[in-house]
Amino acid sequence: MSVRTPDPNPGWLSDIALDETRARVPILYVEAIPVRVDALGQVEHVGLLLGGSITTGAMSRTIVSGRVMHGESLRDALLRNLEKDLGPTAFPQLPASTVPFTVAEYFPLPGVTPLHDPRQHAVSLVYVVPVTGECNPRQDALELSWLTPTEVLSPGILEELEGGRGTLVKQALAHLGALG
Repeated sequence: MSVRTPDPNPGWLSDIALDETRARVPILYVEAIPVRVDALGQVEHVGLLLGGSITTGAMSRTIVSGRVMHGESLRDALLRNLEKDLGPTAFPQLPASTVPFTVAEYFPLPGVTPLHDPRQHAVSLVYVVPVTGECNPRQDALELSWLTPTEVLSPGILEELEGGRGTLVKQALAHLGALG
């Protein structure tokens, strides 16, 4: 079992109420794939967080992820979760539009989609967010690794991404024209 840092701003549900809600309805999340880009906007590096798995406690990689709280705008949720995971000096460049590059759906039963979260059925709006500042992972992450697109696409790294998120990273790089 993984020991999690308590959320200093737990939002609108207690842990017990959140568990009960997760068992009954899909939960809305925002996810962000942090990138470093060159002067022409080409992806040079992708940021992956390393930490303990939420479900198994084993070491795994992941991307920025978090719930959208009741009454919170998507832009505010995205910024809050970027700061929570990357630190206050990451200086993310939020997209001009809140339209995500993809919508991801996680199911508690494996095999329904490539994405799996044994805790819940979740729907996630996924963004690519350029980051220009100094990143100091907080909360549950031990470190942030900046990898080239080629490094990220290696089978070993993709398999380390928790819950099938390697699929999202590949989709993001394809969306940005950075697969090759």
